[in-house]
Amino acid sequence: MALLHQATLSPTKLQLVTDYLDSMPWGGTGDIEMIGGYRFDDPAGEVGVEALLVARDDRVLHIPLTYRGAPLAGASEYLVSTMSHSALGDRWVYEAAADPVAIACFTRALRGEQPQAALELRSADGTVAPLDPPIRVRTEGEAAGTALAFSDDLAAPAAGSAWLVAEWDGGSGVVAALR
Repeated sequence: MALLHQATLSPTKLQLVTDYLDSMPWGGTGDIEMIGGYRFDDPAGEVGVEALLVARDDRVLHIPLTYRGAPLAGASEYLVSTMSHSALGDRWVYEAAADPVAIACFTRALRGEQPQAALELRSADGTVAPLDPPIRVRTEGEAAGTALAFSDDLAAPAAGSAWLVAEWDGGSGVVAALR
């Protein structure tokens, strides 16, 4: 169960994603529209594993991230940003492809062993309510391989024997594959 906090983020996720995409050769230019995200639960409950889908330059881009309460040793080149979270404190945001917790979550999902996390929102008054995920993921194919690949641009999806397919109002696409 992914518990989302009604909180103030600095930078916001849109600012973080914009800065990140502006630094990537495949990130495009121009305005970004946030489509939504999906999450997986870290079995240890320590790392937030989230992937965001955005529209930019008439493309849908996939940004898998992790959120940690402390720096990930040996991964400074994969640090996307630091973030201040009003409920959780300082967070270190990494590219999920470099985070062993995220790699394990996505691999389990592609093997049919880990479902997408259910979402709950904790309001400032302490109440908790379920949320419908804006992005739904499902697995197709049979996981014959062990190498995880992410799709950055959904127009050029990752290839493999099993695919993680994201669906949202108005679209769908392969976001990860196991080869």
